[in-house]
Amino acid sequence: MSTNDWLGVELRHLAALEAVARTRSFGAAARELGYTQSAVSQQIAQLEKIVGQRLFDRPGGPRRVETTEAGLLLLRHADAIVARLDAARADMTELAEGAAGTLRLGIFQSVGERLLPALVHRFRAEWPRVGVRVREESDAAELLKLLEHGELDLTFADLPLREGPFEWAELLQDPYVLLVSARSELAELETAPSLREVAKLPLLGRRSTDEPERHLAGRVPAVDVIFRTDDNGTLQALVAEGLGVAIEPRLVVDPRDRTVKALPFGSRIPPRTIVLAWHRDRYRSPAAQAFVELAHEVVASDTEVK
Repeated sequence: MSTNDWLGVELRHLAALEAVARTRSFGAAARELGYTQSAVSQQIAQLEKIVGQRLFDRPGGPRRVETTEAGLLLLRHADAIVARLDAARADMTELAEGAAGTLRLGIFQSVGERLLPALVHRFRAEWPRVGVRVREESDAAELLKLLEHGELDLTFADLPLREGPFEWAELLQDPYVLLVSARSELAELETAPSLREVAKLPLLGRRSTDEPERHLAGRVPAVDVIFRTDDNGTLQALVAEGLGVAIEPRLVVDPRDRTVKALPFGSRIPPRTIVLAWHRDRYRSPAAQAFVELAHEVVASDTEVK
């Protein structure tokens, strides 16, 4: 097959590929895309002819369509192409709006509570014509996906970032602490006990990450995670009641809550590195650049998060 043959690949072909692969049904893909089933079948047939590979196994009857190895390979490229198209559309909108547009920002809970209010206050004072629209997710991978597709201009994240078209600016190192009930005997300590001792305690963890297992893996025989939640308030309240302890970044802990105590681990657990990330191939507005600079200033001036 020649390079010219591939010029016949159209976005509608890639959209059909993605829809059929995801729904595992030509009929379901057609309903989702607003086409007839025969139109979707024709688009896939044209794509298979262009690339010279069978992209789906069609067993017929009630059995679901299976994506071939070639189809999965092409799908990875298709996702990237659609993401770049989404990003290009977002760039054109942002360029047209200029200084009067909207800055779309991704956050997670601890940043939203501890850093965002002061940062937005400063930003609005300096960029009064630019609105700020915030999107919160508990899963950093979802925020990065939104950033890659041009649905966010900036997002808070922690390193390492997943592979993708990202650049970032480091904001702070956030050390891990052992969160314990203020009524427990552990609250009499000044630092967290050894990791082996921590592993013997009932632990509260996160649903969206593999913490605390990630920190303790290879250092202790096993851990006992008795409950998982992605809500910071719920986790801290359950620790306060003595249900268990939690290994959390310090920024997650509400410093005004006297019902819990945070015991530092020191160098035994590496801190998380919080960054502001952006799409390296997208137009980055002056407002977005200013937001990153202001974030550095706010972090540097806040003694509670440094």
